[in-house]
Amino acid sequence: MRSKTEDIYERHAQNIYRFLFSLTGEADTAEELTQETFYQALKSMDTYRGESSLQVWLCAIAKRLWFKELERRKRSVPIDEATLANIAAPDDPEQSYAERERRITLYRAIQQLDADTREVIHLRLAGDFSFRDIGDILGRSEVWARVRFYRGKEALARIMGGEQI
Repeated sequence: MRSKTEDIYERHAQNIYRFLFSLTGEADTAEELTQETFYQALKSMDTYRGESSLQVWLCAIAKRLWFKELERRKRSVPIDEATLANIAAPDDPEQSYAERERRITLYRAIQQLDADTREVIHLRLAGDFSFRDIGDILGRSEVWARVRFYRGKEALARIMGGEQI
């Protein structure tokens, strides 16, 4: 029989990993921070008051750990072409190449956005979070998250030369 902790991990680990990967751009770092997030959550489960969803609470822990990691490194970690090259490709090499080039273009365009907009885009696209959760994670409103995402999509379309995102 599985414990409550195992159930929480099973339900949320993938989303927390994707959230951290969207922030770090590094699979290994995202994996380590995911494990640390659940360790910290387990240690402080008695402080969870239920004011937000469990996933939002876990993301707040994950984000705090990422900031600690950045502080330790004293630099930010952008997503680079080497990271994108390791993404699994579909069966059609031509399609794979085109998709990879489109991703590189998209990630470069995303890096040109301001930090708040970039984070909203990552949370929505890579983390698959609702606008309400994004607002909660970033300490803002759902409406703010929606507007930021919409304006970010418009900016990305301009940066990418009118391509649909």
